[in-house]
Amino acid sequence: MLSKIIAISGQSGLYKVVSQGHNSIIVESLVDGKKMPAHATQRISSLADITMYSTEGDVKLAEVMGNICKTTGGKSVIDAKKATKEELMAEMDRVFPTWDKDRIYVSDIKKLFTWYNLLQAKGMVSETMGEEKTEE
Repeated sequence: MLSKIIAISGQSGLYKVVSQGHNSIIVESLVDGKKMPAHATQRISSLADITMYSTEGDVKLAEVMGNICKTTGGKSVIDAKKATKEELMAEMDRVFPTWDKDRIYVSDIKKLFTWYNLLQAKGMVSETMGEEKTEE
């Protein structure tokens, strides 16, 4: 599910891949629904390819979001823009207890919670996220 959702460096929010253009992909903002081209020169990351550091190795973002969904009962987490550093770290301890405190920064936690809340509001998170295994 997260393979069609991308983050674009220098752009806030998340985007859904809509189609392929010439030297670009056409994306739709999950925040306001506006469509725009994302060019090959921009740094684009699929959420399916992003991992987070944990004390047990790297964990796929989908698995982290699935754990957050299980812990919160499918509800939103705290508002990352309004929360203090201590509140963010306490919430991270609650929803992802094995996170690597030395390698994950507060800015990473803010981004995780902002993305989670956006996807949760769009009905795109579930407790089973990250459980599907892919053959390589």
